[in-house]
Amino acid sequence: VQLQASGGGLVQAGGSLRLSCAASGRTFSTYTVGWFRRPPGKGREFVAAITWNGGVTDYADSVKDRFTISRDNAKNTVYLQKNSLKPEDTAVYFCAADRSQLYLRLERKYDYWGQGTLVTVSS
Repeated sequence: VQLQASGGGLVQAGGSLRLSCAASGRTFSTYTVGWFRRPPGKGREFVAAITWNGGVTDYADSVKDRFTISRDNAKNTVYLQKNSLKPEDTAVYFCAADRSQLYLRLERKYDYWGQGTLVTVSS
């Protein structure tokens, strides 16, 4: 599975962005997909994840009620809708995929990673 994250950019605080994670491979619909981010000068952290059929989603407390993860398996794409953006949401955002439907927040479980897309939120 190869992943391509896109949709990053510069946005003002309070604004919205939608990130996309497009995947190659016919079995993508069987994979859990997670979004992680790396803020400037910090380590990578969990943001959100969704299981293969969208039946289970999970969010970091810092983004809950502002971000929504969804997927369209017919298009081999997972989305991260980000609303009410804050300057602390500034980071490089990565999508990742794994076959296991467990431990959605565990970074090391994900076998496949996209290249990252930069989101900058100005105050």
